[in-house]
Amino acid sequence: MKILIVDDEETARYGMRKILDSSGEILEASDLASARQLCAEERPDIVLLDLNLDGEDGFDLLKEIQSSSLPSLVLIITAHGNERVAVEAMKKGAYDYLSKPFEIDDLRLAVRNAAEQVTLRQENQRLREQLAVATGYGDIVGRSSPMREVFAMVDKVSGTDVTVLLTGESGAGKELVALELHKNSPRAEKELVIVNCAAIPENLIESELFGHEKGAFTGATQTRIGKFEKAREGTLFLDEIGDMPLDTQAKILRVLEEKKIQKLGSNQTIEVDVRIISATNRDLSRMVEEKQFREDLFYRLEVIKITIPPLRERKEDIPLLTEYFLDQFSKRYQKSPITIDPGVMSLLMRYSFPGNVRQLRNLIERLVVLANESVVVESDLPGEIRFFDPTVGADNSTSSLEPLLSLEYKPARESFERKYLLAKLGEYNNNITHTAEAIGIHRQSLQQKIKDLDLKRFLN
Repeated sequence: MKILIVDDEETARYGMRKILDSSGEILEASDLASARQLCAEERPDIVLLDLNLDGEDGFDLLKEIQSSSLPSLVLIITAHGNERVAVEAMKKGAYDYLSKPFEIDDLRLAVRNAAEQVTLRQENQRLREQLAVATGYGDIVGRSSPMREVFAMVDKVSGTDVTVLLTGESGAGKELVALELHKNSPRAEKELVIVNCAAIPENLIESELFGHEKGAFTGATQTRIGKFEKAREGTLFLDEIGDMPLDTQAKILRVLEEKKIQKLGSNQTIEVDVRIISATNRDLSRMVEEKQFREDLFYRLEVIKITIPPLRERKEDIPLLTEYFLDQFSKRYQKSPITIDPGVMSLLMRYSFPGNVRQLRNLIERLVVLANESVVVESDLPGEIRFFDPTVGADNSTSSLEPLLSLEYKPARESFERKYLLAKLGEYNNNITHTAEAIGIHRQSLQQKIKDLDLKRFLN
């Protein structure tokens, strides 16, 4: 246990060092500059901080310690009669306080209690890290290397007020990451307010964000509190920020700079203290180049960028996610435990999941609801998964020709035909007559193609 004593009186430091000598490694600082250096280099577990330093304000150091990613526990030491100041320090994050002159036993007890709190916090962190290795992070399931990088970033920035931009494809889990950032932040006891910028009509988004007064516009029959005001002292999550109109972007930038809003129809400003987390599945840097997104707002939002990888880039998470969703939906729909046939898992691991985790979740929910047996087999899967051909584009479409360009014409043509016909047959429940009619060839021609391309084994 490392204990830092910050006091400008040498005799006071000497006395506390002698009292606490057996409590751990004792560090000393007589001013804020040396205290900052020791905090940065030694990362003490407990800081005994005298607020009444010679010509310096101990509150500055308290604020800096509290803003660090792994803050020390701070015990405030103040002169008798200044308990009100110490209580104010506790409101700003200090763990406890002592008033001079204090009894030896009082100091030892305060430090012992703080040490127990440090030990408990370290143990909780260790257990959380073990759980992350096993299953994921909070409500996010995953243990692949790309997701561990995401978890590490969440750990680093969740304790700060820095703005975070979450990027990634639809369904990858950006909202869950935003939730974990909020849950692990000092604002966790306040509200997380979510705004889907793509779902709000352009003529209503400013009212939604900033609120309006009664009569501000046609249909404004009563005063409305906006999302910024609702999220005061909490977190505002701007989802699909790339779909926000340019005019509104300018007003969001002004709020970030001034930390004030103004309701529509009002001349009064309202101070707002919110943390901004935004998310998009679009390329904002390209949108900036094309003048579709404000460059100044982009840089304000992207102080920290966290990219959530698509499911196809972390396939080792698919079995874990599958088991998680099977358990979740079996309990929700009061089903007996359902398992996955190994052949089904092989098909899931092969599939590209263009809809990412959301698509896998919806698939497992469907399988659980429709299950007649306790084991999901290959025939229970939809055709796009059963007949998926990974050699024809990662998105299960013919839009990407890159995998075919390395092949000669004949195998490339056969690969396309195989994928196309399997998808169409799956669409018509393997009915050859209906499929032939739909694609415009004779039934006999389709049967011959099935034979030539060895598709029959997929149609049982």
